[in-house]
Amino acid sequence: MKNLDLDLEILNTYDRNKAEIIVHPWCDLALGNSYFPHPKGQVKIKMLSGLLDIYESWKRKLDSLGNPYYLKIWLFEHRFSSSQVVCAINDKVGYYENIFYKPEFSKTFPFKIYGISGYRLQNINWDYYLDEDTYNNDEVGELEHYATREDFEFSKKWFNKIMKKPHRTVILEKPINAITEYYSFKRGDLWIGG
Repeated sequence: MKNLDLDLEILNTYDRNKAEIIVHPWCDLALGNSYFPHPKGQVKIKMLSGLLDIYESWKRKLDSLGNPYYLKIWLFEHRFSSSQVVCAINDKVGYYENIFYKPEFSKTFPFKIYGISGYRLQNINWDYYLDEDTYNNDEVGELEHYATREDFEFSKKWFNKIMKKPHRTVILEKPINAITEYYSFKRGDLWIGG
């Protein structure tokens, strides 16, 4: 497994590194609206075991360097194929500490659903977050950014449809160009462990 050894050159160049699940067809899900189910059963346990191996190896390496760092496993339920190990140093630590929304309510980590990996998971502290898709008020943009009026109308219709679903709204104190609000839609649970 090539990700088992932390690539310090990438880490020092970008102040971050990550190891994602790269197993076909799951790594291809972002290529479009795929109905291929996320991994389950023994396949899921094997993938999780690989993420734990990477996490443990990277932790040993980072501990030996003696500098502050962020190292976590992002375990997505129900979009398991998005799970990954993420590490950061320097200014990126604060960014990753605050990247996901932590709801006021909490859940207990579901150790039992991970079968034989449960004992390894119990050695990690897990925090509950929301797995969300986020859009902004300028998501559709302007007509001139589209190839055709039909494409523009299709995007408007899509956006109006999703806005009818339950979501969180965050109003920005300082707008970013035309963006004044973000809309976050829950897709599942996210467990961040370290």
